[in-house]
Formats: sequence, C-alpha cells, structure tokens
Amino acid sequence: MNKQEIIGHLKAIVQPYIQDQTAFESLTEDTDFINDLKINSANLVDVILDIEEKFDIIIDNQAMEKMINVKAAIEIIEMHLAEK
Repeated sequence: MNKQEIIGHLKAIVQPYIQDQTAFESLTEDTDFINDLKINSANLVDVILDIEEKFDIIIDNQAMEKMINVKAAIEIIEMHLAEK
C-alpha cells in the first residue's frame, strides 16, 4: 500500500471527527489532528482504534503518543504493515 492510499484511508477515518472542514480539505502530511482538524483527544483515541481496525494492526501506547499528525500516522502504519 502506498502513501497516497494510506492518506485516502486516513481521510475517510478522520472525517467523522473533524471540526475544521477547511483544514480537512487541504489535508497534508503536516496536518495536525488536534490543532488543525480540531479533533479532541477523546475522539483521537477513536481515530486510532479505527486505524487499527482498518489496517489490521495494533498500535501500542508509545506509538499512540507519537501519532499527532498525518505524517506520524503514516509512518506508524507503514512500519506495522511492513512487519506483517
């Protein structure tokens, strides 16, 4: 799975939780889940659970703490997919 496919899946996952449509429409690797998309911390846990389900991976607490933006999420997803 390439980076663009992962971004496409991430967009579908985060869309129900976003509070800033403009930031969502211009989502890039540098987009921050909390500061840019205005996803609250409780919903960010839901996003991570959805990512685990979608990609059939398990994200540990250490990786969860690093998953603050799209780039970090992609790196963590790619790392877990490579381990499969």
